[in-house]
Amino acid sequence: MSTMLLADNVWWTQLLNGIFSWAFLQFLVAFLSIFGFIMTSAMILILAERKVMGWMQDRTGPLHTGPWGLLQTVADVGKLLLKEDIHVVMSDKILFLLAPSVFMAPVIASFAVLPFSPYIAIPGTALATGIVYYVAMSSIDIVGVMMAGWSSNNKYSLIGGLRSAAQMISYELPLVLALVSVVMLTSALANDGIGTISLLQIQQYQNSWMKTGNGVLDFLFEGFTPWSWFFLIQPLMLVIYYTCGLAETNRAPFDLPEAESELVAGYLTEYSGMRWALFFLGEYGNMTIVSAIATYLFLGGFSGPGVAYLTGLNNIGWGLAGNLLAMGYFTLKVYLLCFVFIWIRSTLPRLRADQLMQFAWLILMPVTLGNILLTGLLYLLLEGVPSWLFLVVTGIVNWAMLFGFIWLVGRVTVASTRRAQSPAVRARHYASPASTVQLRDGVPTQAVPLPAGTEAASGLK
Repeated sequence: MSTMLLADNVWWTQLLNGIFSWAFLQFLVAFLSIFGFIMTSAMILILAERKVMGWMQDRTGPLHTGPWGLLQTVADVGKLLLKEDIHVVMSDKILFLLAPSVFMAPVIASFAVLPFSPYIAIPGTALATGIVYYVAMSSIDIVGVMMAGWSSNNKYSLIGGLRSAAQMISYELPLVLALVSVVMLTSALANDGIGTISLLQIQQYQNSWMKTGNGVLDFLFEGFTPWSWFFLIQPLMLVIYYTCGLAETNRAPFDLPEAESELVAGYLTEYSGMRWALFFLGEYGNMTIVSAIATYLFLGGFSGPGVAYLTGLNNIGWGLAGNLLAMGYFTLKVYLLCFVFIWIRSTLPRLRADQLMQFAWLILMPVTLGNILLTGLLYLLLEGVPSWLFLVVTGIVNWAMLFGFIWLVGRVTVASTRRAQSPAVRARHYASPASTVQLRDGVPTQAVPLPAGTEAASGLK
């Protein structure tokens, strides 16, 4: 009997010690911060997109709901919550109802490997395998899209789901290959030659500052050395990763699966109300995740002036200030990259389906594979030299490749456009103005000759 009571006391004691431990407090703070960030980020990005696009297009954007239109997205959320949830009669009801949740779940799960600051990082998560976990979660989105297209019992939804799945699978490959080059850089910088796929450790490799004892310099640059950011060493891979992120999130100019001019909104055709909103909540959540991963891999993560210095003082007050400062830097970098999402949508026209697939398989795949081979070749040729020299040479070569990539994309775009316009250009070139009739689409065609002896034929003579 006494043994059973002792066992019960040990169980309760362990539970209470776990609840009132620093690890549980860290988990609670991280969970609430990440969950709040997910829920509010989409609303902020939708409002920012409307405002920024209005500014770029010389119009006001949302203006009437709330001060300066700031409550417009709040009103939209209320409208979607109250809107009728329509179900298609002949649809596969179980898959139709589950598809938005299956699409949204990996988005929420992806935030588990994103430390927002030195303290706000969920303990016990797969931080040591952050990149692999992120790639796995981003691949599951395809299942939700296919479920939505198949279960709607609509040919437009089905074709839109198939097109979206093909697009996401195609751009997943160059996205992963773009991340491999970053892992190769960590292998070159490691003392034992073994790289890392942990987001936090990749951020630490972008810090080359050694304490000098000067308080001002240590405050500014300890943990924050922007000249060591991987963006300067692998700029081409940042551009390719970001391009693949646009395609993965179905954002312009890769928004064919849900484009109104293409397939009647694609796999979303039969959805309404809050289930429709979940797909777009996932889209904006994916925007945030793509920007966050780019921040960690290429822009130093949450590092910034004062973060490492304040958190290294081992003081609760200064440590709290350092973590809040880190969250501010991280959020600023993420939303600056999200601004680029909006900028691209306001600037670039939508691609055709053939251009979209050719760009992934014929340009991005060879370029990323060539970059991996070239980075490995430079590592072998420069073996034994200081690591900074390897980084400088790799950066120069990669910047040259970036300008070559821009030139290549320009040439391919012009060639593809001319190939699409060639029938109309050829018809316009061979037809004379007197013998052509302008059709409704503006493409001239050869006029049908009139019978001889008619009044109109004699008038032409």
